[in-house]
Amino acid sequence: MIYTVTLNPALDYVLDMKEFHLGHVNRSASERLLPGGKGLNVSTVLHHLGTGSIALGFIAGFTGTELKRCFESNGCRSDFIELKEGISRINVKLKSETETELNASGPIIDKDSMKEFMEKLNFLKSGDILILAGSIPSSLPVSLYGDIMKLLSDRSILFVVDATGKQLLHTLPYHPFLIKPNHHELGELFGRLLTSKEEVAACAKKLQEQGARNVLVSMAGDGAVLLTETGEILKSKAPKGIIRNSVGAGDSMVAGFIAGWCETHSYTHAFRLGVASGSANAFSEGFASKEEIERLCHSLKL
Repeated sequence: MIYTVTLNPALDYVLDMKEFHLGHVNRSASERLLPGGKGLNVSTVLHHLGTGSIALGFIAGFTGTELKRCFESNGCRSDFIELKEGISRINVKLKSETETELNASGPIIDKDSMKEFMEKLNFLKSGDILILAGSIPSSLPVSLYGDIMKLLSDRSILFVVDATGKQLLHTLPYHPFLIKPNHHELGELFGRLLTSKEEVAACAKKLQEQGARNVLVSMAGDGAVLLTETGEILKSKAPKGIIRNSVGAGDSMVAGFIAGWCETHSYTHAFRLGVASGSANAFSEGFASKEEIERLCHSLKL
């Protein structure tokens, strides 16, 4: 089974606006309310691709109830822990000439709830895939993803980590199956600005030397790079299309890669489906359908 972890999920309130003027009254052309958070996004795209998963994490209050309802109404499965206090956050996404995001902090996760969460993870078994996605809330230790992997390190679980900075570095000693920084995040780890696929591959190799098995790096309009545990370097240009939605493209890439890997255990196929999923998401108003992803996948040349 595939499990995704979103410690601080949100309701995304998406406002489409013809134009936005700071300091003035602005009116939207349309609105959407969507379940948000990196792990939830991964689960959603996995579901679109016909690959099942269970989303784990914390919800709170009336917003948490609505978040769960929205998420499960799409056919996805969850096993959230309900916090006794606070409310799940609402993130506002303003879409006009440019995209602006207003992200809330979210509820504090108490010790008893965190203990319950760790006990839930303790039921994972050999062969499961655990996807740890997004930032760790400030009320929890920055080493949490690494702590989770240490707890489960004797079970032959495949770990996927989509996090940044120290949160990512803490996981490397436990040999994550896949990590997915973008090229900006990768460059920040080494104090460099990465502009070419060769530079990206060189820095990805350094993370591999620190413990990562496979390193998938998204580069927005410049495509993507995959450094595999077998020493291959796969590169892809970005497919051409009109960008309609940049939110969740990286999460879609993770979902596509894992779905592709589960299908064939081929890194080439996983990389191709990952790139196609991320790009198809960017070309769609919401998350792309399986048909849209497969159409792009068939046309993609590595």
